[in-house]
Amino acid sequence: MPESSNKLWCGLSVEGEAALGMRDYDAGALREQLAQRGMEAGQLLSLDRAAAGVRAGWIPGVEVFPRTIFPQRHRGSFGEFARRDAGLLATIGLWPSQWAAARMFAQTAKGFHIHPPWVPEGIEPAAWLQRLFVDEPENYAARPYAEEQWDVMFFVQGVAEMILRDLRAGMPSRTMRLWVDGDNHRGNNNVAVVIPPGVAHAIRVEGSEDLIMVYGTSVSFNPEFEGRIASEVELATLPPSWQKFLER
Repeated sequence: MPESSNKLWCGLSVEGEAALGMRDYDAGALREQLAQRGMEAGQLLSLDRAAAGVRAGWIPGVEVFPRTIFPQRHRGSFGEFARRDAGLLATIGLWPSQWAAARMFAQTAKGFHIHPPWVPEGIEPAAWLQRLFVDEPENYAARPYAEEQWDVMFFVQGVAEMILRDLRAGMPSRTMRLWVDGDNHRGNNNVAVVIPPGVAHAIRVEGSEDLIMVYGTSVSFNPEFEGRIASEVELATLPPSWQKFLER
C-alpha cells in the first residue's frame, strides 16, 4: 500500500485519505462570519457599531435591541415588547400601525419576503436611500414610515434563524445571519429585530418546537408591498404518485 502523505492520517486507506475533508474553525473577519456562518443575536448586541469592521457587515437601518424576560415562578414568564415613548422604537420614531402574530411549525421556513422602499417623485432611488441610511443615518424624521412597510419582530417561543439581505438601490449587497431565542429560552438572545423596506428577510425554525412571533408593521397590510424571493420552500410538495395522478 502506498505510504500516506500525512502521518496524522496514516491509518486511513489511500481512498479514505483522498476523500478526507477538514472543517475550518477559523471564524474569519466579522463581516464573513455574520454573512456566512451567522451569529447569535446576543453577540450582535455586544458589537461596537461604530467600528469599521462592524459597519462593513451591518445592513444600514437594521436594528437589534435587547428584551428582558422575567421568570414568574410556578406560573411562567413576563417580557415587554416595546414602549411607544421610550427605547429604540421611540428613538427612531417608529411605532407600528398594525400588530400581528404568527406560528411556524417545527422544521419549516418562510422564504425571503421584501417590501418596496418608497422614493419621492423626481429623486433618483440610489441617491434617496444613500441620504437616508449613509449620509444622514440619524435623521429619523426623514424616514417615510407612513409610506412604506418597516417590520419589527419579537419572538415569544422557539428559536429562529433569520437571514437578511440588502437589495436596495445603490446600497452594498450585505447579508446578516442571526439566531434569536424566544421568551421560553431566557438569555442574551432575547431580542427584537427592526427590518427596513428593501431588505429581504427569511426565517427558518431551529429545533423541534414551534416558533411563535409577534410583529408590528409601520403600515397596515397591503398585498402590493409583499414581494417574494426564493419562497418555494413554503410549498408542501405532493408525493410523486399523487402528482402523477393529478396530471392525468
